[in-house]
Amino acid sequence: MNQASTARPARPLGAAPAGGYRTALARLAAAQKPPHGAPAYSRFVNRRAGRYLAAAAYVAGLTPNQVTAISGLFTFGGIAVLAAVRPSALTGVVVAVLLAAGYALDSADRQHARQLGGGSPAGEWLDHVLDSAKIPMLHLAVAVCYYRFSSLGRGAFLLVPLGFAVVAVVVFAIMIISDLLRRTRPAANPAGRAGPAPVWRSLLVVPSDYGLLCVSFVLLGAGAAVSGAFTVVYAGLAAANLLYLTGALVRGYRAMAALPRGSRPAAMPRRTPAVPGGPR
Repeated sequence: MNQASTARPARPLGAAPAGGYRTALARLAAAQKPPHGAPAYSRFVNRRAGRYLAAAAYVAGLTPNQVTAISGLFTFGGIAVLAAVRPSALTGVVVAVLLAAGYALDSADRQHARQLGGGSPAGEWLDHVLDSAKIPMLHLAVAVCYYRFSSLGRGAFLLVPLGFAVVAVVVFAIMIISDLLRRTRPAANPAGRAGPAPVWRSLLVVPSDYGLLCVSFVLLGAGAAVSGAFTVVYAGLAAANLLYLTGALVRGYRAMAALPRGSRPAAMPRRTPAVPGGPR
């Protein structure tokens, strides 16, 4: 997306918004990033929810970094409940709602930054720091939950959340490093992918969707133990993400091998922060 076409002057915190909520929402709807590569939940649910939240943040006079901080409160609150509270039907709903809300706000901070004229390096840094913490912490919290509240946590199954944490971190690192290398070699970048993003592609990669993982915690509890349904779904998502990582490694290496050799330019181009955990 061309930032210049959507740049808006920032306004002081607490100042009256120009045009109000509906105007902000319409502006955001007309300035969405292309959905290429976005899994289904992120594309059709999370980005839309983030748009409503970004418009509300604009009206409230919040800064993008404040939205990022609120996102972190929801996300890490959900992780804390997952690790500390005995599983039940209610616990699962609470964890899922907190994580999903944090993910929607994670999308909102980027969209809010775009409507204020583009993201700042400090904002992008903060966003990636929080992402790099939440990605492994969520799976480690699953491991703690199984260890404390399920007999599966004392056997080989404990390797599933631990392995899932490794896979998720490597996928995130591939995204960040690949994006960095492309940005430092702009002459090798294609002009952009034109045309609509096929829905089948979004559905094909949906197992890798962080949003789907958030929603899956609705199945967490059964009585006072981790439910068998959640165990099956979580293990299936872990296997699917391992398969996704294998493909990402092959595609990523080929793409990086095609980039030109040489030192990076002195100045890197500014851009709207990348989407962590999948495009938003």
